[in-house]
Amino acid sequence: MIYVFGDYTLDTERYELRQAGELCKLEPQAFNVLAYLLEHRARVVTKEELLARLWPNQFVSEVTVNHGVMAARRAIGDSGQAQRCIKTLHGRGYRFIAEVTMVGQPLVDVPTSTPASSFMHTTGTALSLRSPGVCVAREAEFAVLRQSLTMALHGQRQVVFLAGEAGIGKTTLVDAFVTDMAPATAWWVGRGQCIDQYGAGEAYLPLLEALGQWCRAAEGAQLVALLHQQAPHWLLQMPAFLSPTAYDDLQRRCSGTTRDRMLRELAEALETLTAQHPLILILEDLHWSDYATLDWLASVARRRVPARLLVLGTYRPVEARLRAHPVRTVAQELQRQGHARELPLPSLSEAGVMAYVTQRFGADRLPPKLAHVLHQRTNGHPFFLVTIVEEWVRQGYLVALPEGWAFHGALETVSVGVPDSARQLIERQLEDVSEAEHEVLTAASVAGAEFSAAAVAAALGQTAEHVEARCETMARRGQFLHPQGTAAWPDGTMAARYRFRHALYHEVLYERVPPSQRLRWHR
Repeated sequence: MIYVFGDYTLDTERYELRQAGELCKLEPQAFNVLAYLLEHRARVVTKEELLARLWPNQFVSEVTVNHGVMAARRAIGDSGQAQRCIKTLHGRGYRFIAEVTMVGQPLVDVPTSTPASSFMHTTGTALSLRSPGVCVAREAEFAVLRQSLTMALHGQRQVVFLAGEAGIGKTTLVDAFVTDMAPATAWWVGRGQCIDQYGAGEAYLPLLEALGQWCRAAEGAQLVALLHQQAPHWLLQMPAFLSPTAYDDLQRRCSGTTRDRMLRELAEALETLTAQHPLILILEDLHWSDYATLDWLASVARRRVPARLLVLGTYRPVEARLRAHPVRTVAQELQRQGHARELPLPSLSEAGVMAYVTQRFGADRLPPKLAHVLHQRTNGHPFFLVTIVEEWVRQGYLVALPEGWAFHGALETVSVGVPDSARQLIERQLEDVSEAEHEVLTAASVAGAEFSAAAVAAALGQTAEHVEARCETMARRGQFLHPQGTAAWPDGTMAARYRFRHALYHEVLYERVPPSQRLRWHR
């Protein structure tokens, strides 16, 4: 049995307690206390009952029970004073009072009826790995997705926003997750791609793309018939699935519609469909989505009708801020109301880089500091990491030998520049900053990978306050820079310090400075 309360999940089959997907340490007796209180949460459980049930035929005192309850409370972030989960009723016993959802048996035990692979539309990338690693250093995020999948399977619709910068691995995580769960369930998986549309664009574009995938699948006729009955206005947007006569008849039947009716039609149709087939809907790059799609997503997330539906939406917070796109506001509001969850993806730690290198090449014949050098150069950014490694392979630094991969050359002196694919991504990101911000970044690249705002101000002939304001704006948006506190100059000047988020940002910007200007700024 799986019990879900807040962001905690207790699995009695696997003897695991997790918080937001991360495994929590919990001694066996404390686990037993917590599981027993959850199982009997409808009533008060006395100390005597706990002693009899959990310590049968053992000579232990009430102190043992008290210790078990205290350890269980600590594990779930509760306390004897707050008592948000485990309430003490003095002279009577304990009761688990937090709201609990029961999710039944683990997902792997669910029988299948239709091969899920016939409804898949996925693309692999270099960081996509199979279990047990699944995605390198993404175990916690993967666990959250599995928890959401389990809850959706039992009728509790789930909406999860995966947030992160370009190249951080959002699509990789989704692809690996779908690939991993495919053999275990009969999910229908549909994917819709938002695109950067110029002008008004087409409403509901990613939703129509996903619907089209489902309609073209082996059992797609079932969905076409359902849309014809419950969501005819949506079927009119996909004339390829109707004969000319049927299309004309449907067009006469649907004389007019409203935005609210369009939202309700598709929501109800998918709810009906999930009674037969649980659905996973993947919406990529929501920072480019039309507003109608976002309205539909918010409406579906707030509906209370049971549905075996899991929606995974990816987006880039920086681009959403720059475009004043409402996706971030919608995601945060839905999360605050308990209708969705946001899953931010950080860069990989040095241990994560090491895990990637080991998975890709093995570590027997490689330099011990290889992962450290790669992390310094890429700051654990997955896309930059993969492109640098591929460039090392192409240039012959990493060589496949019969006995395994080996590194040729001195690791400290290896320099391959910035690979073209990484350079193109960085130059695209530089287009999103203002001319004044670009000037600050360019001068900062001459000052160093970490720099003082006062040094940049001296180079540009501006005030330190003006440069700090530009840097702080970019750092707050998550663009290019990280704040590094303040530092004092010998003359007593106090100035903020910043560093480039990735070494490749520093290199690309430095290369763009004309030699004469570079020399003048260095001086």
